[in-house]
This record gives sequence, structure tokens and C-alpha cells, in this order.
Amino acid sequence: MPVPDDQLPVKLPEDCVPDGSGNPLNKLESFVNCTCPKCGQPAKRETDTMDTFVDSSWYYARYASGFSNDAMVDAQTNYWMPVDQYIGGIEHAILHLLYSRFWSKVMRDLGLVNYDEPFANLLTQGMVLNHIFSRRTDKGGIEYFAPEEVELIHDEHGKTIGAKALKDGLPVDFQGMGTMSKSKRNGVDPQALIEQYGADTARFFMMFAAPPEQTLEWSDSGVEGSHRFLRRVWNLGYLLSEVEKADLPNKLTGNLAKTRREVHSTLKQAGIDLSRQQFNTVASAAMKMLNALEKVQKEAEPHWQAVAHEGFSKLLRLLSPIAPHITQSLWKTLGYGEDILKAPWPEALASAMVQDEVEYVVQVNGKLRGSITLSKSMEKSQIEATAVNQPFVQKHLENASVRKIIVVPNKLINIVVG
Repeated sequence: MPVPDDQLPVKLPEDCVPDGSGNPLNKLESFVNCTCPKCGQPAKRETDTMDTFVDSSWYYARYASGFSNDAMVDAQTNYWMPVDQYIGGIEHAILHLLYSRFWSKVMRDLGLVNYDEPFANLLTQGMVLNHIFSRRTDKGGIEYFAPEEVELIHDEHGKTIGAKALKDGLPVDFQGMGTMSKSKRNGVDPQALIEQYGADTARFFMMFAAPPEQTLEWSDSGVEGSHRFLRRVWNLGYLLSEVEKADLPNKLTGNLAKTRREVHSTLKQAGIDLSRQQFNTVASAAMKMLNALEKVQKEAEPHWQAVAHEGFSKLLRLLSPIAPHITQSLWKTLGYGEDILKAPWPEALASAMVQDEVEYVVQVNGKLRGSITLSKSMEKSQIEATAVNQPFVQKHLENASVRKIIVVPNKLINIVVG
């Protein structure tokens, strides 16, 4: 929709257009040169009257004000504001954020807006760190080297003891880990990562490596590990695309019930972590779900297809905010739907998390001898009899008799013999 002519920004004089060389008003003689209103003598106007943070202290309100040219903000800002979620670095806390709060209250007091605070929630993300390599120049300056321009030197135990530049083989100084910056040349080009691994790998690593509010140390091996995980997701997805989907049976037992319970229990915790913005544990949950689904696929018990398809559908939706491209492709390929973004968020079913069986550790005279899986509804006498009749227990009863059996419900059975 084109903007009406009367709502276009005011056109600046040609000699007052910002070009990056400084304050353009300083170059506008018709503005700078004036007459003093008190003494009538020639004077110059001040051209730098506001801190730059003044502009960034209210732009969000203006963005939400349509094309109004009659006021600083219009009524639309009251509909859109306050901002639901603000994400910024720690350097914003005492500058932009503080000034924004002051400015919002000024606009409120002037009757321009009806809200008190500009932002409803704040997430202060941690800094990304990478190795810093440098060398003193002949003139005393510092020359920085990008990590890919350096070869690390290790001792016989694999510990890094130095580094040298690839271009000349001469030593360089390793200054440890520091914040990524252009000046220190220790940044990572996102485009290079995308071309090598894909955007989803970069996104997954950033989410998995650390909680969003904590410092993240860049790791090439971590990026490769994230890529391997997504390849496993892709491989399982294409394996399941060749397996017919089926309805879950009314009752699952054994490993299938255990797998489904693990998937749903992991999903439940991931939902809690997501609401707390703990994205790294959400990524970990996706890994746990994949491990369980790969195992059930390899065991291939009857009805495994139904359990695997149900679990994989939930895995893709959980993973979608982190790795949107691969999940959308698999979602459509497997016939789950056309658009994963329109699918309902996966829910952990209470019925799937009911544990009908429990694994008991079995000891003989306090020493671990094995484990058994029993129904939770078994009576104590049945538990004791089943444990005593296990082959790994019977071989310890030769020339001995059972004197006592201690049962810790849902955990342990200790058979005392003598």
C-alpha cells in the first residue's frame, strides 16, 4: 500500500543529508549562522543538543504509530505497546533501557501514551566468546589473527601450548577466550557456517551450547556435533517415511511403553523449560527423544511404527523453533501436514506417562546381582517370590537358605541368605 504524499517524511535540503561524515547540521550555514536574540550580534546555533540515546529511547513507540505527521505518536501505539519481549546485551541495561523507561514516563505525563513501562519482559543474552590470537608488530602495534589463520601447537598430552601463523609459520600469542569483535578478528562468519552446515545447525548450536543469558564459548567441534544430531533426525525421518503409519494399540507393554513414557515425560519437562526460556535444555530434550525413538526403531517390536511416528511428530514440533527448515521439510515429507507452524504445539499425555511397571535392583547380602521389571500392582509376597526364583539369585542359594527379604517399594530388593 503506497504512503500518501502528505504523509511522506519532510525532505531535507541537499546539503543537510546525513552521509556518515558527522552532524549534517554543522554544514548547513543557513541554520548554523544566526543573530543572537538578546544582543543582536552574529551568533551560531548549537547543533548537538541531544544525546544519541534520546532517539533510541522512543523509536519503538513511533514504529507502532502508523504514518501520523500530526503528533510524536498516535493512538495506535497504545494498542501495540508495551513491547512483549525485549532482548538485548548487558550494555543496554544502563543506557537504552534506563532512558527508555524515563522517556515513556515523560510521554505518559504529557498524555501521549497510556502505558507506564515500555517493555513487559527482558532477556539479557550472554556474550559469545572465541579464541584471540595476536602478535606485536615491528612498530609496536598489535596484529590480530583470525582463528582459521592460526595453527595450534599441542604437547604430547594434547594440551595447547602455543600457536603459529599459517602465513609465515612464526609464533603468535594466544590471549585466551574473549568477546567476539571485528577489531580482534575472532568473529565467526554466519554465512560460512550456513554454506557448510546449513542455518539450522548454527541455530541449534547457539541454543544448545549455553542458556541464553549466560556466556557462550564458541566451539567448532560443538557445531559439528549439532550437525551430526540434525543428520540423525533427518535419517530417522526418511526411514519413517517408508514405514506405514498405524494407530497406537489400546495397551502398550515392555520397551514400547517405556519408550512412549520417556518421550512424553521428556516433552513435559521441555515445555516447562521453554516457558522459562531455557532453550539449551529444550535442545537437550530433543536429543533424548531422538535417542529413545532410534532405539525403538532398531528393536522393531510389534507396533513400533505407531510409537515411532507419534513420538517423531512431537519431536519435530518441539524442534521446529530451533531448526525450522529441516523440521518443516520432514513434517511435509512424512505426511503429518503441510505447514508445521500451523500444527498445534505437542502435548505430553498423562496417560502415556503412567508407569505400570517398575524396575527393581536385586541384591544378595547387599551385593548387586541383577534387576527385574515387575508390575506396580504386585503384592509384597509376589515380589519376594519372583526375586528369589531369578536364576541370578538361585545360584547364590546353594548350600544356603533365605533368612530375610527387604523390599524398598519401587526401588530395591535385598535377599539376605545364610
